[in-house]
Amino acid sequence: MVKLIALYRHPEDKKAFDDHYWNVHAPLAEKMPGLKKLEVTRLVGTPMGGEAPYYLLAEMYFEDRGALDAAMSSAEGKAAAKDLMGFAGSLVTMMIGDVAEGK
Repeated sequence: MVKLIALYRHPEDKKAFDDHYWNVHAPLAEKMPGLKKLEVTRLVGTPMGGEAPYYLLAEMYFEDRGALDAAMSSAEGKAAAKDLMGFAGSLVTMMIGDVAEGK
């Protein structure tokens, strides 16, 4: 299993960001073919009580790298990517990870 990870820095207008993320972007992302699971975490702080350096973490799970690549090159993937760059391009860092199944 692999996942596409999106880390979002704190937006200036959190209400506008949340509104767009949940009402526009997440529904677009959920249409990507081969998506097994979309998990979103609002980051609320650090263990020492400080503010987290990131606002939101999104993890999109796919069966394998081929499925992720196919999803990204699909019409739905392109639509989600275009939307992402439009509303959060300056805030987001994207990564791909292999899911390690440990003990």
